[in-house]
Amino acid sequence: MTLRIGNAAGFWGDQLDAPVRLVEQTRLDYLTLEYLAELTMSILARLREKDPAAGYAHDFVELLPRLQSSLTGNYPLKIVTNAGGVNPRACVIAAARQLVDVGLGHVPLGMVEGDDLLRRLDELQRHGATFANIDTGAPLATLKQKIVSANAYLGAQEITACLAAGAQIVVTGRVADASLTVGPAMHEFGWSWTDWDKLAAASVAGHLIECGAQATGGFSPFWTQIDLARAGFPIAELDVDGSVVITKPADTGGAVNVATVSEQLVYEIGDPAHYLTPDVDVDFTTISLQPAGVDRVAVVGATGRAAPPTLKVSLAYQDGYTASGQIVVYGRDCVAKAQECARIVFARLHDAGLDYARSYVECLGAGDSVPGLHQPPRDLREVVLRMTVHDPRRDAVERFTREIAPLATGGPAGLAGYIAARGTTRPVFAYWPTLVDRTLVRPRYEVRTAADWLVDSTRGPYWEA
Repeated sequence: MTLRIGNAAGFWGDQLDAPVRLVEQTRLDYLTLEYLAELTMSILARLREKDPAAGYAHDFVELLPRLQSSLTGNYPLKIVTNAGGVNPRACVIAAARQLVDVGLGHVPLGMVEGDDLLRRLDELQRHGATFANIDTGAPLATLKQKIVSANAYLGAQEITACLAAGAQIVVTGRVADASLTVGPAMHEFGWSWTDWDKLAAASVAGHLIECGAQATGGFSPFWTQIDLARAGFPIAELDVDGSVVITKPADTGGAVNVATVSEQLVYEIGDPAHYLTPDVDVDFTTISLQPAGVDRVAVVGATGRAAPPTLKVSLAYQDGYTASGQIVVYGRDCVAKAQECARIVFARLHDAGLDYARSYVECLGAGDSVPGLHQPPRDLREVVLRMTVHDPRRDAVERFTREIAPLATGGPAGLAGYIAARGTTRPVFAYWPTLVDRTLVRPRYEVRTAADWLVDSTRGPYWEA
């Protein structure tokens, strides 16, 4: 038996049509959709603050009616996704409503939660968890700012449990990206949870497809040789013996070769000898990639060890406010002119009694996107001036956004047009990387039909609650 798992989302905001195209272009047993990153969790936490029913990737919910035909038939598609974000229960209920509306109320939906530690932080610290910052060693108790989210990276076991209970669609909160693939493999093949090499093989497969088209030519230095407009999304073919092949649908753009797969293999792995996941500690140094046909690469030799005793926690806290403003500056002296525009803005703000905790000025087009790497060309005629501030005071940041437009009549000649002269003030969520003893985390799962998710025995249908 060869298990075909395709991934059609590498982040929240990826190509909207990719999931539909992928399931129409080829046969899949499972479709995974990977929506989350540390920044995404902060954004979702902010949305949940505004609306307790929000905090998930609504792209997934909007997608479901378009997959209606794939979810039915003799070989119905199964889906595993972390679209639940910081509110998996709300995501499942919204998904259930969509399924019921298109006549799929019988489809079993699984939910995995328990990753959200926000309301348990005090309790866990009383039990000895320090949540020390991995980078600085400082304990969480020293953090004075408001914490807005704290989510442990769960593994694949609850995903597998949902599938074993009959779920056709599994929605999770923050699980490790690779676990979206490990869960189906463990369910279908019945591997032992201590068969570290098999777990390692499935984790590598999940890691290779988790970023979507990045494994099929996206972000490649060979982009001139690849049609990225119609790039196929990646598929991992797994066999019961742990062998893995990465491929894509036939007659699609992009490319799957040793170069494109290698680029994704080394993406965000830290120590290659210890790629730590909640499921297994993977040794990437034993892996070799071998051509296995047109747009096919075999992944050979993954080895693993016991999973670490701790789980990674994505914790974010509110860290003041920020805003940016941009303006086009034209002329032979555009760099000097842009720098003078910035000096004028901050001088006026200083005169108004406002200096900022942090400020940053960039002349985009003059090399500032990669500071110090290149000198601006001698014949440069235009740049984009971008100014940014960050400060604990919202009113101070708001005032900054009002000082850029006046350059139009009170600045140098040659301001050719506006891109975003008055920026939007927005809160800053900073990242606190940390760990927690896995024994302190309590993952939970639940499986019901879509119709049953919409009915609560004490309150009636959720849409009437």
